[in-house]
Amino acid sequence: MPTPPGRSLNKLRWLRQGLVGTKRFVFTRVWGMDIHPTATFSLSAKFDKTFPRGIHVGERSYVALEAIVLAHDMTRAKKTHTRIGRNCFVGAGAIVLPGVTIGDGSIVAAGAVVTKDVPPHSIVAGSPAKVIRSDITVGPYGRLQKEQPAPAS
Repeated sequence: MPTPPGRSLNKLRWLRQGLVGTKRFVFTRVWGMDIHPTATFSLSAKFDKTFPRGIHVGERSYVALEAIVLAHDMTRAKKTHTRIGRNCFVGAGAIVLPGVTIGDGSIVAAGAVVTKDVPPHSIVAGSPAKVIRSDITVGPYGRLQKEQPAPAS
């Protein structure tokens, strides 16, 4: 159902920003995560609290709804650092496994399962995630800056 004219949820943007700021404060001050002050995330994004010091999110990056960022693996008794670079976008429902580094300026597609490091300026998708495009140009929060050429076949 379309939003009636003159009514928009953007009027409540201040509330969302306040909630995200509060959640970031708890994540960084109480849990000890390394989330840059300019990074943002959906209120439903999940960050690993088993090894919270292993979570690192760079400046102007965005973690979308229901995305999961892990820093531990109970089956291998492994606690390791998981890093999301600067100007990255992690899509809805994506899972970033422990020990993975997402390079600066990269995009993780919705629903992707990232099992290996993502090179800078790349788009990854699938399960397991594979590079589908390289040498992309993004702005803050992983927004594509200009029309990207189609990959050569």
